[in-house]
Amino acid sequence: MHAKSLGRRLLCLAGGAALTLAALIGAHGSVYAKSSLSLGMALEPPHLDATAGAAAAIDEVVYQNVFQGLTRIGPDGRVLPSLASSWETSADGMTYRFHLQKDVVFHDGTAFSADDVKFSLDRARADSSVNAQKQLFAKIAEVVVVDPATVDIKLSSPSGNLAYNLGWGDAVIVSPRTAKTNKTQPVGTGPFKFERWIKGQEIRLSRFEGYWGEQPKLEQASFRFMSDPNAAFAAMISGDLDAFPNFHAPETIVQFEADPRFEVVIGTTEGETILAMNNARGPLKNKLVRQAISHAVDKQAVIDGAMFGHGTPIGTHFAPHHPAYKDLTGQYAYDPAKAKELLAKAGYPDGFSATLKLPPPTYSRRGGELIASDLKKVGIDLKIVPVEWAQWLSEVFKETNYDFTIVSHVEPMDIGIYARDTYYFNYESDALKALINELNVTIDEEKRYELLKQAQQMIADDAVNVYLFQLAKSGVWNANVKGLWHNTPTPSNDLSQVYWEGN
Repeated sequence: MHAKSLGRRLLCLAGGAALTLAALIGAHGSVYAKSSLSLGMALEPPHLDATAGAAAAIDEVVYQNVFQGLTRIGPDGRVLPSLASSWETSADGMTYRFHLQKDVVFHDGTAFSADDVKFSLDRARADSSVNAQKQLFAKIAEVVVVDPATVDIKLSSPSGNLAYNLGWGDAVIVSPRTAKTNKTQPVGTGPFKFERWIKGQEIRLSRFEGYWGEQPKLEQASFRFMSDPNAAFAAMISGDLDAFPNFHAPETIVQFEADPRFEVVIGTTEGETILAMNNARGPLKNKLVRQAISHAVDKQAVIDGAMFGHGTPIGTHFAPHHPAYKDLTGQYAYDPAKAKELLAKAGYPDGFSATLKLPPPTYSRRGGELIASDLKKVGIDLKIVPVEWAQWLSEVFKETNYDFTIVSHVEPMDIGIYARDTYYFNYESDALKALINELNVTIDEEKRYELLKQAQQMIADDAVNVYLFQLAKSGVWNANVKGLWHNTPTPSNDLSQVYWEGN
């Protein structure tokens, strides 16, 4: 969980006077033809090299549009073929063989081959690499070119996660000829090629006519940057923008929902928002106390009060859109009487006092006030301590000097953090460690899903944290635009299947 990437994905609240729908209802109609799409983003990427930065905004422009990996993460979180048409593993799980798509070329006309795969993966895992997710490649011992259309990835130990890891934006394949200039002039193998970047305003892509796969229906796409929620609202209402897949003014969503010109989709992200508890500190060492706290928090009230109702309740640390998700939201229903009963059973009939350290995001600061009020009702008196991100990283994440905190974990498939020895939850479970170790070497997808469900149940049973909600993906777009992702299993505005209805 990275504070930087997390901060980039936070919902911002509009300040100042909100623009009204009535004031702008007369101005509408897209400035682009229906073969083009104008898409809004709250943040401008620092550069466009997906292999050299943690900013989600990079992938939101280039992932699956400009750059592709051997595999890709689909809209439901599944691992799908991309530049690799298929793959298989050796009997001992130590070698993955990838069979590459044929007739693939980079946007500069250079033919794609297994040599590019070896270059890209060796570059990403090198000591000198600036890749933000080098751990994705940690188990790769060697990349071997078998022939131009076949590559073997040899591992130091079995890894059931490899195909998934290679679907991240950080693992896309780049050309040796253009890798050094991808930050400003990205060259990939995707369905769209880079056209121009007007700093502070927009990035424009156009359809790549030499694309190896199915040609996208869009001829052109413009990513326009609007950090001001009021400006974003005005641009959508006027039709200056066709879509805003991650709209950052949730308080205005109701106005779009009332306007038939727009489609509003509230999906999920990878952001598991939790009331984290220091499992090695004071009363929180006791599982009964943690279970009591889980019953004492009204999760839906937190969603309504802190997020304007936008968020999906969760009962464990896992994204609801993933096929391996286990719905455990009913395990700790809001029940203050049950919470008091469990506290008394744990030896704290009169409750106790503790601190709640809250980083800057609205979901944390506003949600923290609501949770403190809930816990007060069962005898737990929380002292709220606002902290900035640097202080949170130092005191909470690194030093584990805290009782409670609220934070959103935004990395995909990160349930393995509960098996780390020194992670800031201070949760210790030999059983979970054994389960995660088995998961890491399991390749069969259905077996992996079963193990993931067992892990979800285990951390819920131990009430490691209070699982609040999955951060919402509040998407707003022209009702005639089809094919945009409803959920965000990985940062992306994949335009390959986007089209205007009727075209």
